[in-house]
Amino acid sequence: MNSTHDLISENAQLKQRIKLLEEMLRLKNQQQFSSSSEKVSDAQGQLFNEAEEDASNESDDDTEIEVPAHTRKKHKRVSIPADLPREEIIHDLADDKKFCPNDGHALKHIGDETSEQLDIEPAKIKVLRHIRRKYACPCCEKHLITADKPPQPIAKSIAAPGLLAYITVSKYLDALPLYRQVAIFKRIGIELDRTTLANWMIKMGQLVQPLINRLLEHCCAKNVLHMDETPLQVLNEPGKTAQSKSYMWVISTAQYLQPAVLFQYSASRGAETPAMLLADFKGALMVDGYNGYQPLCDDNQLTRLGCWAHARRKFVEAQRAEPNGKSGRANSAVNVITQLYLIEKTSREMTVEQRHRLRQEKARPVLDKLRQWLEKTQPKVPPKSTLGKALTYLNNQWPRLIHYVENGDYPIDNNRAENAIRPFVIGRKNWLFANSQAGADASANLYSLIESAKANGLEPYAYLKTLFTELPKAQVLEDIDALLPWHVEGVVS
Repeated sequence: MNSTHDLISENAQLKQRIKLLEEMLRLKNQQQFSSSSEKVSDAQGQLFNEAEEDASNESDDDTEIEVPAHTRKKHKRVSIPADLPREEIIHDLADDKKFCPNDGHALKHIGDETSEQLDIEPAKIKVLRHIRRKYACPCCEKHLITADKPPQPIAKSIAAPGLLAYITVSKYLDALPLYRQVAIFKRIGIELDRTTLANWMIKMGQLVQPLINRLLEHCCAKNVLHMDETPLQVLNEPGKTAQSKSYMWVISTAQYLQPAVLFQYSASRGAETPAMLLADFKGALMVDGYNGYQPLCDDNQLTRLGCWAHARRKFVEAQRAEPNGKSGRANSAVNVITQLYLIEKTSREMTVEQRHRLRQEKARPVLDKLRQWLEKTQPKVPPKSTLGKALTYLNNQWPRLIHYVENGDYPIDNNRAENAIRPFVIGRKNWLFANSQAGADASANLYSLIESAKANGLEPYAYLKTLFTELPKAQVLEDIDALLPWHVEGVVS
């Protein structure tokens, strides 16, 4: 027979298990039916004192919080750009109505009332007909010469640079799979097949490889880099099943001057990929908590920065796992982290030195109080609960998370990499997978150029058309460097 002590212990374990299951159910419902946004109002950052009170309060009772009423924003009226071409449509009176009904005199035109509408015509296809002039000597009839045709992005292909840029942007920027593009072309009378378009994209990925190499060198010369990775399915990989995971890695510069975004396909999530890409990098690396980055940081003696957005996200999940209308310890952590972000918000226009001083004066005391709260709170929370996992993450990542206050050039989170990789994630929902390794490599290169163009304020289609036109002519390194996004003019978005 079980003793009373055993029954009490078993009952406590069952209650804890029920609590964890209820928490998991609430979190699952939140993920399925509620908004995924983590945004909070600035007012929450003023609740820092609540965190201090919670840290010193031994009671486990939860308190309710009030949620501000939702207010709708008035949408701005759509304006029509002044530089768009105008077609005038004049609406005039019929001739028999141009006389006064009172005295019969002819009416005089005294002005116009004008209104404007936006209109669009479906894509128009044109054919570029290359005519190479031939010349011969009329005297000796031995000298014959033909004018050269400029090097093309794909030799002996019907695809002009503009068409290749259009297909590239449609797939990698607008997330329009190639089979849908084939259907669109068919509607305007052009018969293309998906295999042809796929081969064109692979060749474009190969064409821009020298430019990608220069972008990587540019990134490795920076003081701070962001890095992230996301799964990618590649159907035909040697030694792997079609269902296995591969990965797309992304590198993003932190500086606003000459920003660059670089994608890299890899068959694995192993540490060898960041080690290969950043072999020459010597600065600070902002990443999430994945341990695959640590060998690179150890070998190259990099400063590894932790992401406060990831830390906050785990407490937001713990918030959502709480019963409705309740405010607990997760709320306290979110409020304190929000306070750190409010400090960052005030430093956007500051110099690096000013931002460093601000962080030392304002953010470091907040971090010290958060650390005290963490040490008091963690022993009281079951480690397998959603809140317990958030606290464990915060504790394990703490040395990396607080690095950002040591240098005004260091970012507080990895949002630049996450924002850079988001277009790829959205596109993946539409085209689902890459068929081959060559296709995955090409996709990485083309995503790199599109996202780097956007980061530099360039219109992606115009930039790619320029690249596909000029890159085949490049003969020396200076020709390639002239096509980097921050050197190209006249294609501003």
